[in-house]
Amino acid sequence: MEKKTRREFLKEAGTAALGLGWALPLAAAGCAPRGHNIAGSQRQWAMVVDLEKIQDPAVREAAQKACARTHNIPHIPDPQEEIQWIRVESFEHVFEDQIHGAMPPHELERSVLVLCNHCTNPPCVRVCPTQATWKRESDGIVMMDMHRCIGCRYCMAACPYGSRSFNWRDPRPFIETDAEGKFLSDFPTRTRGVVEKCNFCAERLRDGLEPACVEAVREVPGGEGALVFGDLTDPHSEVSHILRETPSRARRVTLGTGPNVFYIG
Repeated sequence: MEKKTRREFLKEAGTAALGLGWALPLAAAGCAPRGHNIAGSQRQWAMVVDLEKIQDPAVREAAQKACARTHNIPHIPDPQEEIQWIRVESFEHVFEDQIHGAMPPHELERSVLVLCNHCTNPPCVRVCPTQATWKRESDGIVMMDMHRCIGCRYCMAACPYGSRSFNWRDPRPFIETDAEGKFLSDFPTRTRGVVEKCNFCAERLRDGLEPACVEAVREVPGGEGALVFGDLTDPHSEVSHILRETPSRARRVTLGTGPNVFYIG
């Protein structure tokens, strides 16, 4: 059998999600909230973050800018109201449960990219009263339907990783536009009073593309492999190979959420 290219594999995997329904325009690229599979998925997308390579500010910036452009994320100067799908935080804050007294100070000061962990057991899904957030059976992505979100923020309280942002105001005036005043992406914009977060670029997977951040860091000198995306259930995927061969860590694994973003280096 002819070996599939990375693009062909991603497109087939993303297209499989069409069976769950892509009708709602604001369901983070359209998936209808069906099949809230808490226990597991047919496929499980995951990301590996190389801590050494993301110490380059250019790599981190490329990931964040690509995410913002792709999903029309507003740039709100007030840190109390900012919307971020990918954040930069300190190692000490991200892995506070893994810190010990013998760690060198420079280790604690390292920068870490953090995003939604697309948990195997997502607590945000269990607490949402309207099913505005759900986990797809087809690939394990934890999705958001902004039409169903009533702004109760239960999901934000339940998420132990701080991966969600709340729109305290209309975000659209703060979204980057081109010279003609048009948004840079066709991704649906949000409104005041709803929660949003990383969706692993579900709309790009549908089209056979990798997440925007993964593609962007590869274009930065030294950024190849800084972010690696793939299917954990496939033993031949790059993420499976990395995690088998390289010591890794994940955030707050003792909570039992089963995060699917891993860190090496």
